[in-house]
Amino acid sequence: MLINPLAAKRFWPIAVAVLAVAAVSLYYLLRSTPQPRYTTAAVDRGAVVRSVTATGTVNPVTTVQVGTYDSGPIIAIYADFNTPVKSGQLIAKIDPRPFQVKVDQAAAALANAKAQLIKDQADVAYKKLTFERDSRLLEANAISQDTLDSARSAYDQDVAQVALDRANIQQQQANLEEAQVNLDYTNIISPVDGTVVSRNVDVGQTVAASFQTPTLFLIAKDLTQMQVDTNVSESDIGNLRTGQAADFSVDAFPDREFEGTVGQVRKAPITVQNVVTYDVVVNVPNPEFLLAPGMTANVTIVTARRDNVLRVPVQALRFTPGKDNRETTNQNVAEKSSRQRRVWLEDRGMLKPIFVVTGLDDGNYVEVLGGDLKSGDVVVTNKLRTTDTGGSSPSSSSLRLSMLR
Repeated sequence: MLINPLAAKRFWPIAVAVLAVAAVSLYYLLRSTPQPRYTTAAVDRGAVVRSVTATGTVNPVTTVQVGTYDSGPIIAIYADFNTPVKSGQLIAKIDPRPFQVKVDQAAAALANAKAQLIKDQADVAYKKLTFERDSRLLEANAISQDTLDSARSAYDQDVAQVALDRANIQQQQANLEEAQVNLDYTNIISPVDGTVVSRNVDVGQTVAASFQTPTLFLIAKDLTQMQVDTNVSESDIGNLRTGQAADFSVDAFPDREFEGTVGQVRKAPITVQNVVTYDVVVNVPNPEFLLAPGMTANVTIVTARRDNVLRVPVQALRFTPGKDNRETTNQNVAEKSSRQRRVWLEDRGMLKPIFVVTGLDDGNYVEVLGGDLKSGDVVVTNKLRTTDTGGSSPSSSSLRLSMLR
């Protein structure tokens, strides 16, 4: 078939124009339907640690408040802040003169009671002789029966008086001992071996011991063993047990971690503005005396730990492709159990679901107990979309990738 050269010349520009329009249309079509992009993370082996964080205060394990039983002015102080003390050591003294007067009065009363006993014992001896003599005289009909009865009564009364004198001596002895105890209490002594943490009195200050004993000294029994009293929320208290590992830091040593163990989980609730917390005591050794009472501690208590386990980022379990795409809803099958979850692998622009059995979750990673996942696999954690300006941003647009079962 022969082609007219003149017609061919008129057809060639039209064909070129059609091809140009098709190319431009295809270019804009491709730009208007960008392919999805994904953020991924590698599956690896490592530790999954579930923990509870709380804020607490460093305190000595045993703190003794040293007060006073007596009232009076302080005349001497023998211990100051940070002073090591021994049990029974004199650390302060109250003016003893008023109490010494009470001791002297009680001693005088005791001496008077003893002298009265001696006097009454001599009277009893005389009344006994009189009664025995009158008995013999009555047998000789020298006196009347009434005279003998009167002698017997006088003798019995003196015997009772001697018994009364003995009881009075016991009472005066007790009064003397009470006065001596009060005098001894003017010596303020340390009840334990420890270190003086606080001193609340000075020489010349008058202390009054009434219904509430004033605190003169605060003594920490052993600063080599400390404890951290933490306030743990009621939502986390159910996972805490005695013996769990804990670590904390203090502002004085920001680059150092201190280690301890949970010693007590106290059941007494602490309610402040309808917020319920519980006191969890963390025991920590302090051999270097770095920790001081009153320091604020940021505590992390490990409630569960798995070492060298297969793990995936928690974002991979939350990712669902085409969540708002009708074309991919048939791929969003439900998990078979509460522990069986699904992650997605990317393979040359296509997504493949993998079912795994999960274990411990620490908020960042989830332990993988079973499934076809292995270390080194790359899982999808999020979806990005290329914008018209060339940037990337999260998108929930339609997913046009075909899914692999």
